[in-house]
Amino acid sequence: MKTPAILLALAVTLAAQQPPNVVLIFCDDLGYADIGPFGATAYSTPNLDRMAKEGRRFTNFHVPSAVCSASRAALLTGCYHSRVGVHGALGPGAKTGLNPSETTIAEMLKARGYATGMAGKWHLGDRAEWLPVAQGFDEWLGLPYSNDMWPHHPEAKPGSYPKLPLFDGERIVDDDVTPDDQRTLTTRYTERAVAFIERNKERPFFFYLAHNMPHVPLFVSDKFAGKSGAGLFGDVIQEIDWSVGEVLAALKKHGLDERTLVIFTSDNGPWLSYGEHAGSALPLREGKGTSWEGGTRVPCIMRWPGKVPAGREGRDMAMTIDILPTLAALAGAKLPEAKIDGRNRWNDLAGLPAGDAPTRDYATWYANNELHSVTDGRWKLMFPAAYRTLGEQPKAKNGIPAKYRQAKIGQPQLFDLDADIGEKTDVAAQHADIVSRLTGYANTMRAELGDSLTKTKGSANREPARAR
Repeated sequence: MKTPAILLALAVTLAAQQPPNVVLIFCDDLGYADIGPFGATAYSTPNLDRMAKEGRRFTNFHVPSAVCSASRAALLTGCYHSRVGVHGALGPGAKTGLNPSETTIAEMLKARGYATGMAGKWHLGDRAEWLPVAQGFDEWLGLPYSNDMWPHHPEAKPGSYPKLPLFDGERIVDDDVTPDDQRTLTTRYTERAVAFIERNKERPFFFYLAHNMPHVPLFVSDKFAGKSGAGLFGDVIQEIDWSVGEVLAALKKHGLDERTLVIFTSDNGPWLSYGEHAGSALPLREGKGTSWEGGTRVPCIMRWPGKVPAGREGRDMAMTIDILPTLAALAGAKLPEAKIDGRNRWNDLAGLPAGDAPTRDYATWYANNELHSVTDGRWKLMFPAAYRTLGEQPKAKNGIPAKYRQAKIGQPQLFDLDADIGEKTDVAAQHADIVSRLTGYANTMRAELGDSLTKTKGSANREPARAR
C-alpha cells in the first residue's frame, strides 16, 4: 500500500505535468462570520455553501496584516508585507507601490505558460508602471484602489480625493466612477471572469477576482437590491455569492471542474465602525485594522473536485502567504529567486498528514512595520501596542461610522486559541515556556524584518517601488 508521502509526490508530479487552472476570489473586508459556511444565518449563500460541501473549509486561515494594501502585497508575493515594503492602505497618487522586481503569483504562473487575468481592486500603487498589467497580468478590469477613496463618499471632504477611474488594461475606460457605476462592479467583474474562462479553456489559466465589496460604501446591482431581507449588507453578500456561482457554472460548462482549484477568501476582517454596513467576525475579537483574531482570521474555502476532499474542515493554521508556494508546487512553477515567507501547504489542502514538516510559527505586522503578534496556530502572543476598538457602542447606521477609541496592551498577553478563540483570557503567567518560545521567534523576525514598536531595524527588508 502506498504511503501518504508517496501519494503526495504523485499528486504534485501529476499536477506539474497537467497544471491546474486557478481562480482566486478575494473579497474586501469580508468578516469571518459573513458567509453561510462560517455561521451567517441572516441571509443565504447557497453557492458558497455548495463550494464548502464540495471542497475544504479552512477555519484557521489568516492574513498577515489586517489592512488593504499590506494584505494584498502579502497574498500576491508570498511574503510578509514588511519584507516587500508595502504598508497600510495606499491612497491615490501614493509615492510607493509594489516593486515590479517582486515576483507575483501572476508572473510566476505566466512563466509556466498560464494565461493570467484580473478583475477588481488592485491597491498596490496607481502609477502605470505598478498596475496589474505591469505585474504579470495579461488583462485587468478594475479600480486602482479602494472604492471609498472617492469624491462621492459621504465622509469625503471637498477636494480630498480625485475622480475614481475604472481601468481596462492600461486604459482608463471611465474617468469618473459614479454611484450608478459602483452598483455594476460586482456584476462586471464576474462577467469578465466568466469570459476569461471561456476564452482560455484550452490552456492553463489563473484568474484573480478581487471584489471591491463588501468594503464601504456598499453598492449592489438592481437584481439583488432588497432581496436578502437583511439590509444592504446582506444584499451585497448575496451578490458575491451569485458571483461565485457564475464562476463555478462557467467551469462546469467547459468541463474544467476537475482541472481547476478555486480559492475564496478575504483581505481582512470587517470594518466594524460601519455597524450595519459592516459584517461580523464573531466569535472572534475585534475586526479590520487590528491584529486580534477578528482582524486577521478570515473565511477560506478551497474547491478542486477529485483533488481536495469534499466536505472537510482544515483546522491547521495557514496564511495567504502560503498560496504562492502551494500553487508553485501544483503547477510545477519556479519559486521566486528572492526569499519568500510562505510555504507549500498542499498536505493541508489535500487532507494529507503533515509528515516531517516542522511546526510553523507566523507573525502579524500592522502599519508602520509594527510587530503585533506571533502564533503557532494554537498559542498566540500579543505584544504591547495600541489598537482601535469600539467598546460597547451601539451599531452605527446608514453607512456613517462610529468613532473608534484607542486601547493599549501594556504587557505581552498569551491566548490559547483552541480553548479561547475570542481571546478573552490572558494565560501568559501560566505558560512562561510558551511565552519564551514565541518571543524567541518574534525576536528572530524582528532582526530580519524590523519592528518599529521596539525600534528594531530589519536586515532583510526589500524596497517598495518609489516615485521619482
